[in-house]
Amino acid sequence: MERTYPKKLSEIIEAALEHEGDAEQLARQRASFAWSEIVGEGVNRYTSRRYVTGSTLHVYLTSAPLKHELSFHTASIIESINRSVGRNVINEIIIH
Repeated sequence: MERTYPKKLSEIIEAALEHEGDAEQLARQRASFAWSEIVGEGVNRYTSRRYVTGSTLHVYLTSAPLKHELSFHTASIIESINRSVGRNVINEIIIH
């Protein structure tokens, strides 16, 4: 009999999600949630809505100057979100 070692609960859950094909959807939801952590409370205060379709994060902001400012930082925000999630799920951010 082969000896098995204990696994972390997170590893078991991740394996089950991969098996069922839900891991990608969970990663998209985590990416949407990570927005507020990445941009901080100040920017998140002006965020009215956010969601992911495919590999695009849609963010609705209530401040026009903030929309303009964030448009220059989308590449670094994408990188930070993907790093936070642990996989490349976001390729583009559209700021509305």
